[in-house]
Amino acid sequence: MPSSIATSDTVRAVLRWIMAAFFVLAGVLHLRAPDEMLMIMPSFVPYPREVIFLTGIFEFIAAAALLTNRFRIRAGVALALYSLAVWPANIKHAFEGIHVAGIPDTWWYHGPRLIAQPLIIWWALYCSGTIDWPWRKGGSATPPSSSQ
Repeated sequence: MPSSIATSDTVRAVLRWIMAAFFVLAGVLHLRAPDEMLMIMPSFVPYPREVIFLTGIFEFIAAAALLTNRFRIRAGVALALYSLAVWPANIKHAFEGIHVAGIPDTWWYHGPRLIAQPLIIWWALYCSGTIDWPWRKGGSATPPSSSQ
């Protein structure tokens, strides 16, 4: 295996583990602090408390799946779509000035958080092996390696 591919696989593996840890933490927060999450839930979401519970469970399952060979790409796509789906809650949180315990109330937090959402979407797709962009020119993403 050429050195650049081995390096890319290592980078992806490290990014997968970090992303999985990030989503496990998010799942814990959804399940332990649903009232805080309810405050930023957009009004168009039906059954918001149930959605928060289910998203917490989803985050655990998707994080675990991201660390497997069999489900890695599906988990990456699911986490990217999920990250897109929760963006309205982040927008509501920022623009309505909702105070959530443990999260800063300033634009020093909200601005970078809103801008980072596309990066999180890309990260899920890249670390899962779904895409290679922007590093590899042409061709498709490399299939997931057997390393975890």
